Amino acid sequence: MRHRKAVLLASGAAAALAIGGVAALPGSAQAAATGCSVTYQNVNTWQQSSTSGGFGTTLAITNLGDPISHWTLTFTMPSGQTFTGGWNATFTGSTSITAKDVGWNGSIGTGQTNTSVGLQGTWSGSGVPNPLPQPTDFALNGVPCTGATTSGGTTTSGGTTTSGGTTTGGTTTGGTTTGGTTTGGTTTGGTTTGGTTTGGTTGGTGGPGGPAPALHVSGNHLVTAGGENYRLLGVNRSSGEFACVQGKGMWDSGPVDQASVDAMKSWNVHAVRIPLNEECWLGNADVPAGGTSGAAYQKAVKDYADLLASNGITPILDLHWTYGLYTGPSSACSDVKATCQKPMPDAQYAPTFWSQVATAFKGDNAVVFDLFNEPYPDAADNWADATEAWTCLRDGGTCTGIDYKVAGMQSLVNAVRATGATNVLMVSGLTWTNDLTQWLTYKPTDSAGNIMASWHSYNFNACVSSSCWDSQIAPVAAKVPLVAGEIGQNSCAHDYIDQVMPWLDQHGIGYLAWTWNPWGGCASSGSILITDWNGTPTSTYGEGFKAHLLTQNP
Repeated sequence: MRHRKAVLLASGAAAALAIGGVAALPGSAQAAATGCSVTYQNVNTWQQSSTSGGFGTTLAITNLGDPISHWTLTFTMPSGQTFTGGWNATFTGSTSITAKDVGWNGSIGTGQTNTSVGLQGTWSGSGVPNPLPQPTDFALNGVPCTGATTSGGTTTSGGTTTSGGTTTGGTTTGGTTTGGTTTGGTTTGGTTTGGTTTGGTTGGTGGPGGPAPALHVSGNHLVTAGGENYRLLGVNRSSGEFACVQGKGMWDSGPVDQASVDAMKSWNVHAVRIPLNEECWLGNADVPAGGTSGAAYQKAVKDYADLLASNGITPILDLHWTYGLYTGPSSACSDVKATCQKPMPDAQYAPTFWSQVATAFKGDNAVVFDLFNEPYPDAADNWADATEAWTCLRDGGTCTGIDYKVAGMQSLVNAVRATGATNVLMVSGLTWTNDLTQWLTYKPTDSAGNIMASWHSYNFNACVSSSCWDSQIAPVAAKVPLVAGEIGQNSCAHDYIDQVMPWLDQHGIGYLAWTWNPWGGCASSGSILITDWNGTPTSTYGEGFKAHLLTQNP
């Protein structure tokens, strides 16, 4: 990428007190069990004037009755609230709301909770409502959501006998109890079978716990050492690519301490992409006085990556700005030094950069390497020959329109693997990595088998619709792990990322928003997530991303 205070309220507790299901009497017909509960969760409010503001939330829709394959949810917005938009449902109305599933999220089993649906609205009153009033008339497929189960004329509230087991004194949310007894405990988002709970929590955790997991590629998934699927979900933390080469101190004077990491964790950040500058890492003479370079730069990067990993956050080291004179189409600068984004990494320094980075982090597979930020050799060639551009991306050498010798992705993979490092590698596509149409054909070979695809998605790119994502991005994600290393939009809104994030969620793809830097608010350049280092989200881009991220698990 080139370059109102939110109040997080306590989420409402799921009102599901039992799992529906009544055993049929011998020789009699069994009536369908019905029942549900719905509540706001992960509420995020902000103030726009002394008497008005906005909010975002997700809905915890718990089915207490028999399984359903599609649903319609109706409710009335509380007094003073107006619905303005939502995601992962088809909405109608502004005060009396009807929401219908969008197909993939239509099935809700007995005792399961759907947390994929979100909504936004405005409020009016004398101050920020805390807590935010919630609708009192939720109905799922016409059944009032009271937290009770009805079957054959009998309503049960509290404990309910399930298939082969009993739930007593505890709450089961988003899971299924089968053949066992749960007493005095809480099961969330998992399955309890024979007294053993397996699975995990649906929805965001409010920040990772424990160290970041070691990762590797398995099929088209990124997985932990235990074989669990893992998505890279989080933010970009810019400045390591420019501060040093502009004669500034490391990290552009922004904090990289525990407090700054805690602010990220409050957003449920599980991964942070760190753009770097190859000349600053290598300590080249091009770095001006005052700029942190060489051993000091390397230590600062290592310390920050270690701090993130110790907090359960995956560090992603990204080669962002590189050496090489380029003044052709879409040139970002006319400087041979690494002072801007170039169309391709240079053969002179980039392989050495990756060899040194890989050596520094060898054996620590909690760290991911993003080999090059946003290649655009196709633009440098005026889009004359797509095959030549893809060949340049993979093989490097002499590329049309680029005057310096290019390092292809294969040479960078080789540089990393020659050190013995087996870290997961992110490999970009063309057109500022928005184009992955021939990525699978030109994928570099990897002796460690640990390559994943990197894709960037902004509202001003070419591929910005679900039909394009279905035809161009989904086929890649079906073959290899994929992460959207940058998402954003050049405005203060979040309408575009509200489209791309649910699509990525549906396909099990991670994403990292640009950028966790308080550069004067989003109005200054767009895609700015925070107004200060405490993590106060910008209005409304940061607010929208935070609200959605809080609903997700890696």
